[in-house]
This record gives sequence, C-alpha cells and structure tokens, in this order.
Amino acid sequence: MPAAVVEYKGWKEGYGCGYCGAARGKVSAGMWAHSMTVQDYQDLIDRGWRRSGKYVYKPIMNQTCCPQYTIRCRALHFQASKSHKKVLKKMLKFISKGDVSKVASEEEPMDSHIEDVATCDFAYKSESQVSQSDLTPLAVDQAERVENEDEDSGETKEEGNVQKVESDSVQIRADKDTPVPAEPSHSAKAVHAPPKPGKGADLSKPPCRKAKDIRKERKLQKLLQNQMGTAEGSQLQGDQTFLLQNSKPKTNQPKNIEDFVFVPLPDDAQHKLEVRVVRSSPPSSQFKATFQESYQVYKRYQMVIHKDPPDKPSINQFTRFLCDSPLEAEHAPNGPECGYGSFHQQYWLDGKIIAVGVIDILPYCVSSVYLYYDPDFSFLSLGVYSALREIAFTRQLCVKAPDLCFYYMGFYIHSCPKMRYKGQYRPSDLLCPETYVWTPIEQCLPLLERSKYSRFNQDGKAVDEGRLKELGRVRVLHKRTVMPYSVYKKRRKGPSDEASVQQYASLVGQTCSERMLLFRS
Repeated sequence: MPAAVVEYKGWKEGYGCGYCGAARGKVSAGMWAHSMTVQDYQDLIDRGWRRSGKYVYKPIMNQTCCPQYTIRCRALHFQASKSHKKVLKKMLKFISKGDVSKVASEEEPMDSHIEDVATCDFAYKSESQVSQSDLTPLAVDQAERVENEDEDSGETKEEGNVQKVESDSVQIRADKDTPVPAEPSHSAKAVHAPPKPGKGADLSKPPCRKAKDIRKERKLQKLLQNQMGTAEGSQLQGDQTFLLQNSKPKTNQPKNIEDFVFVPLPDDAQHKLEVRVVRSSPPSSQFKATFQESYQVYKRYQMVIHKDPPDKPSINQFTRFLCDSPLEAEHAPNGPECGYGSFHQQYWLDGKIIAVGVIDILPYCVSSVYLYYDPDFSFLSLGVYSALREIAFTRQLCVKAPDLCFYYMGFYIHSCPKMRYKGQYRPSDLLCPETYVWTPIEQCLPLLERSKYSRFNQDGKAVDEGRLKELGRVRVLHKRTVMPYSVYKKRRKGPSDEASVQQYASLVGQTCSERMLLFRS
C-alpha cells in the first residue's frame, strides 16, 4: 500500500470566522494531502484534524476564537430523541401518503457550515504546485539504503525504517458500551498485563456479552439479509427494506432507529425513496453518470440556503471541496462490502436526487463531511434526516466490520449556539484537545459553560500518549527518496527547517509522522 504524501503549510493566523463573525479570529494549521490511507486519516481525526477536499487542517484550540472539538456518536447505542422521531415520522408520512407538513426544523443540517477553511481562499491557495513525478518515491531498495544511512554512520542509535511502520491504532472498548470517563482515542496504545491466576478476567478469551447486545446484533443481521446491500451503486430502498418483518418491537422497549427507517410501506405509497452509496474518489461510473445532476443540487443549495452569488458555487469549487479526496480506496476481508474511502450517499426521490451526504468510511467510523439538498424539500428536515440515516448506515456497516461503530459529526462548537445541535445525537463524546482521549459530552458541557477552551481529561498527570518523542524518525520524501529526518537534516542545504518539521510532527503525532511522508523540496 502506498504511503501518504503530505505538504505541511504551517499555521494560518488571523483570518475571518464564520461562526462568531470575528474578522481575524481563527487560527489553524494545515497541510496539503496528495494521498492518504484511511488509517492515516482515522488517526489524524482522532487528533483533531479534519479535511476539506485534499486540504487537511487542525484548529489551534487554545488560540482560535471559536474552539472546534471533534465529536463522535456511539452509533450502536444511539437513541433517537423526540425531535429526531418527528423528522423520521414526517418522512414516512410524506413517502406513504404524500403528506406535506412544512414545519421548520430547529436543528441545523449536518456540517452545512463551510465558513471555516472551505469558503476562504486559504485552502485553494495552499494547493500544491509540486509535479507528480517529484511525489513518486524511487525504488524501494534505494530508499532502504538511504533510510539505513544514519544507522551505518554510527552517529545515532536510530533504526532505519526499512519496513513499513505498522499502525499502532487499536480499538479500545469493552463491549461497545459507554466509554470510561477518559477513553483514549484509537491512536493510543492499549497495553494489557495478563491477570494473576484467579484474579480478573481472562483477556485471552472473548469478553462476556450482554444478551441485549446480542439481540441488537441479530436485528442488524436481519436488516442485511432483507435489503439490497451497500456495495457500489446499490440502493437502500425505504419501501422494500425493513428490519423486522415477522416481529414487532416490544412495547416496554424504546424503538431503535431501524424501526423508523426500514419499515414496510403500503403498495399505494405516493413516493419512492432510494439511498445510493457511490464512490466519489476515485470517481466510479455511477458517480460520473450523476455528477451534473448532483452539482446542480449543490449549486441551488449554496445559492438559496447560504446566499452565495451564482458564480461562487462553480463546478471547480464543487469538485475541489466535495469530490476530490486524498483517501485511497481500500478493501479488506473483514471490512464493509463497499470498501473504505470517500463516498457520496445520494437520496433519490421518485428518480430525482434531492440530497447528497458526503461521507468518509474509515476503519472505526463513518465521518460526515458535508450535506447539500434541494431547497424545495427543506420541509423534510433533510439535514437531520440524513444524519439519522448515516447513523443507521454506520450500525449496518458494523455488522460486517465490528470495529466500525462510531459516527463522527465533525466539530462541536459550544461557543456558537447554533452549532450546538450536534450534541443532541446521544450518546456522544468530545475529544480532549490536550490528551486526545474521548470524554462523554455530559462531562464536557459544564466545563465549556465556564470556558470556551477546556481540557476534558481531569487527570492532571495524563499526557498525550501519541505525542512526538523522536523528531529524527519523522519520514521525509526528498528528491524522490524516502529517508528519516535525521538523514535529511544532514543533507539539507540552506537554512534549517527543523522548527517547521517539529511543529508538523507534534500536531500529527509520532505514529503518523513515522508512517506518512513529509514532502521536502
């Protein structure tokens, strides 16, 4: 598998904020990603990064005007609120009876705000001008010789990175239940010492499972058996797919999301809703065939909902922002049938696209990137509906890929009241900006009420386990040759770039800095 190649662009300070309106309040670091594995990106978003097209950025939390905390929903335990159920029922009534209840939703569409880096020119100005040939490493044997050069010199005790550095990422969870108050992000190592005889659980055996969890898994398995799959170009049909054909939910148990999404519809249903998952990068044939129609929906959405002038939502902007992706398409035997990477989840109503959810499918999560929809159908609360469908989609993928059990909703911005709606998808966690552990949102909110920037990990001695420890081991791509930074530093001519490399490696962490290739001219 090819290694990720990135160009670090440094800090961008003092640019406009679309959340609080400050003219020069935002501060973030960014890099241009030429290519990236899904594991790299998973580890990066677990350190507070996020992508806009191929530009990957991280807010500098203790300096930016509106701190943006990464938020995830524990999809397997998601319970729809009353307002969520109203939206789901409204869609069912519209599809089955044609009922149009034009009641404005109080909740915002998932990540419909692109005032951050997407609409400013910084991401586009940061686009790489490096030729593709310069980004292609030379033969492996030559690269290995260079990487071992430092070891042969005897000046350091570092080992050359002869073999690809395997990911240290592990899924840390017991039975997919509520996390401990400070649950490490996936990139943190979990080291378990074997218990003494007669004390503690035997970690060599699978953990005991609750009967409730087993029942939920069986329900999800029935869902897969009764629907048309999620592979490329498939259709999830609301009028043909439902969860429990022969059994009704018990009255003493709350309905789960599938009970609302996958229900049988009458033969004379007024409308037909289909959800299609198409790979956007590299673009599949289905994506190409629907590109123009999808773009027209995006253009109308930006003009009507975000008041963009007609020339702003161009095809070029649409492609760069929502179609281009650095993520490599990957397939794994124990992964989802559609594979990992970047996708568009298209909502077709009576043969017409009315909404598109842009998503990334990663090893541990479905990550919501953006949503756009036909303004004529605003009455259906498509922002909320699509988020609920994406949660259901995550639960569905988890049946085949058990580690894929979270739904990442981008950033939670407590200092901006209209952006607090993401906290209503419970149970959810926020990422500590200092130690990168997940903390239940209920424990974070009192801290955020006191201060817009807060460390959530209450263990004062806890540190970032994935922090940079050895700068010399950072992998560099220089003149088409892969080498550790310790070797590059000796070869480099001109002023030192150590401060920039140190900043980059500190933000991405030791694991990613040893796995990704930092391009140096």
